[in-house]
Amino acid sequence: MEKFEGQAMLKGQSQIWKYMFNFADSMALRCAVELRISDIIHSHGHPITLSQIAASIDSSSEVDISCLARILRLLVRNKIFTATLQSDSSDTVYGLTPSSMWLLHGAELTLAPMLLMETHQWLMSPWHQLRACVKEGGIAFEKAHGSEIWDFASNNPEFNRIFNDGMGCTAKIVTRAIISGYKDGFDCIGSLVDVGGGIGTVMIEIVKAYSHIKGINFDLPHVVATAPEYDGVSHVGGDMFKAIPKADAVFMKWILHDWNDEDCVKILKNCRKAIPEKTGKLIIAEVVLQPDGEGLFDNTGLAFDLLMIAHSSGGKERTEPEWKKLLVDGGFPRYKIIKIPSLLSIIEAYPN
Repeated sequence: MEKFEGQAMLKGQSQIWKYMFNFADSMALRCAVELRISDIIHSHGHPITLSQIAASIDSSSEVDISCLARILRLLVRNKIFTATLQSDSSDTVYGLTPSSMWLLHGAELTLAPMLLMETHQWLMSPWHQLRACVKEGGIAFEKAHGSEIWDFASNNPEFNRIFNDGMGCTAKIVTRAIISGYKDGFDCIGSLVDVGGGIGTVMIEIVKAYSHIKGINFDLPHVVATAPEYDGVSHVGGDMFKAIPKADAVFMKWILHDWNDEDCVKILKNCRKAIPEKTGKLIIAEVVLQPDGEGLFDNTGLAFDLLMIAHSSGGKERTEPEWKKLLVDGGFPRYKIIKIPSLLSIIEAYPN
């Protein structure tokens, strides 16, 4: 057995303390979002004092400024906010950073709803089932709540709202990254089908940016029944495990990570049937895991993989070799990975 001594052991101890209390970072962030601290500072247009923040918090009783200060101290340490001592007074003023700009409720692009969703007790409790999943198998969410996540959402309107808000805000962020980072990819496409496109949010944005594309938004019949009309986009109901509408190209965003390998191959084979053999292509927007990577989102990708254990029914994030095997088994022997400014990458795959 290898022995570690001195500074190495002390560093190891410090890491365990850090990871033990990483939840405190998440809870402090949640508190900031619930109190709308970013919004309060933003509404003033400049850094403000602790008293000004406290005075703007919506509360039926007096705000505990000491508690607020301690929470902000950690968030400043984590570079979520800035704290600057005024030269002409003894007051400290708190300002926004690029991180806290992502916590604004009213912003077009915000992660606030996703943060509230992922730190909610309903979605935190399945994480306590990881040990049971290792020892017994099964689905963590079902172990925690007695039903899988989709059934739980259909029977719990409040959870459904929180979940949809979280998914909606990330969809906007990812869609913006896809359109800006995959500029040339849509140029030569005449028709595009978005498989699992929900109510058409992504397809509408793509058609807005590329008006020459005939968009087909494809999802389950009851989903597309509520989709808004948009010129250039048609909504088609169906089942991706049975057949997919024909188009020049197929697009899927964060779909395959919800399914096991066997189901993914079934979906991919149907994608293969939907596009032309010589000119067709498949465009997948998914996480490509880099277990030893040093990129901005590589740690988050690994966390997302565990998130799939906690919240999905057999889904997983995948490494490039795992994606390659899936694509080959599904009828796509050629592919390339395109980096975009996002947690996700574009996987462009071809049937020959």
